[in-house]
Amino acid sequence: MSFSELGLSEAIVRAVTEHGYTTPTPIQTQAIPAVLAGGDLLAGAQTGTGKTAGFTLPVLHRLSTSATNPTGSQRPIRALVLTPTRELAAQVEESVRLYGKYLKLTSAVIFGGVGINPQIKLLKHGVDILVCTPGRLLDHMQQGTVNLNHVEILILDEADRMLDMGFIRDIKKILAVLPKKRQNLLFSATFSDEIKILADNLLNSPAMIEVARRNSTVEVIQQKIHPVDRDRKHPLLAHLIKTHQWSQVLVFTRTKHGANKLVEQLEKDGISGMAIHGNKSQSARTRALAEFKDGSLQVLVATDIAARGIDIDQLPHVVNYDLPNVPEDYVHRIGRTGRAGATGEAVSLVCVDEHQMLKDIEKLIKRELPKEVVAGFEPDPNARAQPIQLRSGGGGNRGAGGGGGRGRSQGAAPGAKPAQGPSRGHGGGTGTQARPAAPRRSGGRGR
Repeated sequence: MSFSELGLSEAIVRAVTEHGYTTPTPIQTQAIPAVLAGGDLLAGAQTGTGKTAGFTLPVLHRLSTSATNPTGSQRPIRALVLTPTRELAAQVEESVRLYGKYLKLTSAVIFGGVGINPQIKLLKHGVDILVCTPGRLLDHMQQGTVNLNHVEILILDEADRMLDMGFIRDIKKILAVLPKKRQNLLFSATFSDEIKILADNLLNSPAMIEVARRNSTVEVIQQKIHPVDRDRKHPLLAHLIKTHQWSQVLVFTRTKHGANKLVEQLEKDGISGMAIHGNKSQSARTRALAEFKDGSLQVLVATDIAARGIDIDQLPHVVNYDLPNVPEDYVHRIGRTGRAGATGEAVSLVCVDEHQMLKDIEKLIKRELPKEVVAGFEPDPNARAQPIQLRSGGGGNRGAGGGGGRGRSQGAAPGAKPAQGPSRGHGGGTGTQARPAAPRRSGGRGR
């Protein structure tokens, strides 16, 4: 099966081919015809399976081959993509520009953490496809600087993450102003009960696609656990990086403070690293991610903000320096490697405090992860578990998760590479307990 056989236009196939893709992934093979047919869609696919192209390609085709009747000279927003974080928003819009390079369609990305005035100016000119985080879109709606009256296609990307981050109220406010007649596409890495409630109230007789077992992890990722004492994690990480000569490593920590501290420790070991999290400025996050992508930065240390948004070709290693508080986040973290069919390695450094977390993860993914004790770093068999600090500063779900940018820009996720070309927008809780609890999910009706 080729992209042209899926019914996509020659201009889109040409752009996809130039980017090095010739064979659609399973999610693309199923999603593209479904979107082209014009009906609603509920799609589930584990991270790294080509989900973004699964909706950007057919949306580009539909908009480029259907007529529109704009009022006045302003180009109306015809497709609206909502994402939970800034980084993911920037990444999706980059894909829109990449695959739509031979089409006469324009796109923009808007999110918080940057000035709103350049975005207002951009929206005045009008765009065909708008990618945004919910909070910043609401800012524009409240100021009357965005017109959603002509939206033909709505895409909710990473819908499960948006619910986890408490965006359900924002989404409902946005849905209330959209045209009743439209195509709705809901993409999610996992199908929780809350997602099904949202889908039931948002989608009209949708096609349903689930290309992998719920919460499964990509088979090409080699997963491994290294048991270690809590105060020996940093020396073990430095040992692994140097011994195996890892040149590009994405490391996840539980807290912002932990990320900063680890970077300082690695620097003393002669290992170049930078941190990205909610307290970093937009420019700092953009720079760190750009240097990591081009290979000039050896280690990128991130909090869970980055788990859904980082898309790096051929990323070989992901390390869970701390296990995530929510088992599902393990799937999204390690999904940063092993993308698009490439192999990858996911290593978790697990101390006695995290044994229950590990059990919850193994229960979720329905497999026991192999354990390997590294010589010289054997854990103390008599060590006792201690309470885990869940967060280092910040507010509730929104502040910790970010992406909204409604005057709380420091909680947002890192931005991607700076925009190029005219179609891109310019800027477009502390807790301690012995057993971490998952954040409350937000349910509610989609309309």
